Amino acid sequence: MDRISQTWATAADGHAPVRFADACLRGAGQVMLQNNPVTGLLILAAIAWGAIRTGTAEVAVGALVGLLAGTGTALLLRVDLASWRQGLFGFSPLLTGAALPTFLAAKPLLWAYVVLGAAVTTVVTLALSNVLNSWAVPALTFPFVLTSWFLLMGAYQFMRIGAGALSRPALPATTSPESAHVSLTFDFLATGTLKGIAQVFLLDDWISGAVILVALAVNSRAVALAAILGSAVGTALAIGLGAEATAIGKGIWGFNAVLTAIALGAVFYRPMPAVAVYTLLGTITAVWVQAALTTVLAPYGIPTLTGPFVVATWLFLLPKRHFAPIPHHKRHGDGTMLTTTAAAPPHGS
Repeated sequence: MDRISQTWATAADGHAPVRFADACLRGAGQVMLQNNPVTGLLILAAIAWGAIRTGTAEVAVGALVGLLAGTGTALLLRVDLASWRQGLFGFSPLLTGAALPTFLAAKPLLWAYVVLGAAVTTVVTLALSNVLNSWAVPALTFPFVLTSWFLLMGAYQFMRIGAGALSRPALPATTSPESAHVSLTFDFLATGTLKGIAQVFLLDDWISGAVILVALAVNSRAVALAAILGSAVGTALAIGLGAEATAIGKGIWGFNAVLTAIALGAVFYRPMPAVAVYTLLGTITAVWVQAALTTVLAPYGIPTLTGPFVVATWLFLLPKRHFAPIPHHKRHGDGTMLTTTAAAPPHGS
């Protein structure tokens, strides 16, 4: 594997098309905070499988288009090359590209919306990175969240875009005892937990979740462990608090917990007992924030996306608890925050 990685890295250094492909693959991996092209390739395969299996192939197409458009836009804007090489301008556009076909009607203008949305997401990434650098925290997926919220809310005003699967705007309502009833079978808990991982990419498919888990383990077993535990915590908390059973079974309460657990427990802080407790608290907070944002956004008919992960992770990074040094966390001259995992050096070797 080391020889293959080194050969790929050498090819990327010497050939522009391979370098672009490498940046795109790393961008797919960076959704889960992983700087590894193999991880990214497996994640793209999981997205394709899950989208086709659930009859939503347009989601996989949108993710790929967003990834290519966002990475290409960053290159045209002459962003910091080291950050670009690590895929830091591809992951939020990928998510934007996946979200728009998920929630909007499949009309011809949708694809122009996807391309433009991905390009704008790259610009928003630069803007937010410059602002957030003063607090020494990364933008995470907030460029995707902010851009997608605007695009989804704007769709209500455009006849040729169409709201599609967006929820109908309504006043928040409490969950009824009937809808919160959960049958605690192994199948329900296992598939729901794996779907929590897949839902990071808006996929309702447990096999995709399993493939993504393998993709994470390729780069870091600690990250893979954090992901499955994060989803389990989110699922268990939703069951314990009486969330709607269908949403639990689809992994809706797991994906923000997954990302928060990875970020706090295996990327920004080095794993240790104190960090494990801190990460657990942050993961629980992400679920609470998701519940609160769901209530706040219900009148607008738009989803929380990964907003709860961003809020919870920021809140648990800003206290500056120095559990361990973070050697993978530094800035470049243009203000872009460089974020890679300690287990994954720039070439993923």
